[in-house]
Amino acid sequence: MAEKIIDLTLEIDDNIPSHKLFQAPIIVPHLTHEKTQDFGLGVDGDTMTFATSYIGTLDHIGTHVDAYSHVNPEGETIENMPMEMFMGKAVCLDLTHIPDLGEIDVSDLEEAEEKAGVKIDGHIVLLNTGLHNRHYPDKKVCWSNPGLTAEATHWLADRNSQLHGVEGPSTDLPSNNLFPSHRVCRDRGISHYEWLVNLEQLVGKGEFMFYGLPLKFKNGSGPQFELML
Repeated sequence: MAEKIIDLTLEIDDNIPSHKLFQAPIIVPHLTHEKTQDFGLGVDGDTMTFATSYIGTLDHIGTHVDAYSHVNPEGETIENMPMEMFMGKAVCLDLTHIPDLGEIDVSDLEEAEEKAGVKIDGHIVLLNTGLHNRHYPDKKVCWSNPGLTAEATHWLADRNSQLHGVEGPSTDLPSNNLFPSHRVCRDRGISHYEWLVNLEQLVGKGEFMFYGLPLKFKNGSGPQFELML
């Protein structure tokens, strides 16, 4: 039994900040207990009412994982990706020295790996930059995140890390449209989680178990999920 469970998922609410290319989610009441009072449900003296909500969202809003198909037209959609890849040994690296719009390069990962005391070999690697606590829920969070360089993303792939995870809307800088990290992920057959929260609780914890199973949307390119450790 796990000693502690840490939820890394962002609470989904109406019109939360989203990536610069994506529509924010829409969440509104659909039916309410008041509206269903006259539906004639239940029995005399014990009326049955209910509430529902309408949720309209892209599959890359809030905490999500990119399916291979997100950036690779020949890649697998989420329901065809092996379930076991979304769980396993993990480590969280402290990169809080990286500023807004800063680049995370190989030297940063190597230094953080040494401080974490975990030699990365097939780990899911989470990158704590402090972005979420600095800015959320201000929409500034959408154009402030650091980005992984192509070389840093290759470094992770070279160490058999099939998945890594970041705070904020992207592994790439929002200040340009080059997407070096996404392109390396596409070419190396790896992927990543985006918009994780509470990563600061994992810094210094060494190796831990990670479980981040996505919702099984048919043809999904980046579904949301409930992620716990």
